Amino acid sequence: MRHRWILLLAFLPLGGCGLLYKLDVQQGNLFDKEQVETLKPGMTKRQVLLVMGSPSVVSPFRQDHWHYVSSIRRGRGKMDSKDLVLTFEGDSLARIEGDYFPEDPDVLIRDARKYKRQYPDEKREDDDKKKREGQG
Repeated sequence: MRHRWILLLAFLPLGGCGLLYKLDVQQGNLFDKEQVETLKPGMTKRQVLLVMGSPSVVSPFRQDHWHYVSSIRRGRGKMDSKDLVLTFEGDSLARIEGDYFPEDPDVLIRDARKYKRQYPDEKREDDDKKKREGQG
């Protein structure tokens, strides 16, 4: 039992040294490019809700402004934030301002491969390939 405590105390400082792996963290509303390009001036609030979902922030003082906020931190890098603002006049979409992360799933997977991550389907394909090569 005493040895476990010694090991725990020995490895505990490593968490703050940057030696341990940090996951990518995505928060908020993340959209692909096609989804945002679907938005057109004149759409009703209901149509926008169907395309984009609920906004992150709607101010009680400016209910005609909908904010879709998102952030991403890759590993130990700095936090990158985006704010897509939709402005309505009455019930109609009037303006689309701000920015968003235009990345699609293929881009995210390509970036993940830089860190040697493998997704279950890819691992299964690699295992099958190794088996075929070993038999041939």
